[in-house]
Amino acid sequence: MLREALLVARKDLRVEWRSKVTIGHVAPLALLVLVVFAFAFDANAGLLEFGAGGLYWVAVLFGGTLLIQRAFDVETEDGNFDAFRMSAIGAPSLFLGKSLGVFIQVVFLELILGPGVVLLYNVRIDDWVLLLASALGGTLAFSVCGVLCGVMAAGLRVRATLLPLLLVPVLAPVLLAGSRAFETAFGLRAEAGWTWASLMFVIAAVHTAVGVRAFGFLLEEG
Repeated sequence: MLREALLVARKDLRVEWRSKVTIGHVAPLALLVLVVFAFAFDANAGLLEFGAGGLYWVAVLFGGTLLIQRAFDVETEDGNFDAFRMSAIGAPSLFLGKSLGVFIQVVFLELILGPGVVLLYNVRIDDWVLLLASALGGTLAFSVCGVLCGVMAAGLRVRATLLPLLLVPVLAPVLLAGSRAFETAFGLRAEAGWTWASLMFVIAAVHTAVGVRAFGFLLEEG
């Protein structure tokens, strides 16, 4: 199963590497979100600094949703899902492979957004370990939840508008937990940041278990 998942992820990453969608289209749009907020709250530097964690995850949500949409549009338009159904690749492997591909693309997006937050919002990182752990947990949760919502919207004519409607309510706890963990890592909130980071890993684990079991059914229904 792991070998098949790696094959699916490598295929998705190769498509994105050739198209340059992540670096050429999605990353600039996500950075624009940070820039707009930076100008909007320029007169209140304290408010901007305190909201840096939340604004970071809003930008990740915006850019990541586009990446998930792209990942399933490619499969749907080319009829690849029909080929997957007839191939020897199992649904759990397909789910894990798609999730891994999205995860790597979102990590690349975050590597661009992270320095943008530090430079535009003038934040100071007090706990690097908590910051990296919460970013990892949030990205894992975002990837597996996104793939689950993506396969439910795939094949529908309204998938471009349906995906955000499915994704945002599911990811609301992840965005909240990520914002709180980042605020603690930035030294802005004296809370148990590790509790919020752990919550994101729990959400990722639960949705991974659901995806491994239900992805085949969702794929057939789509």
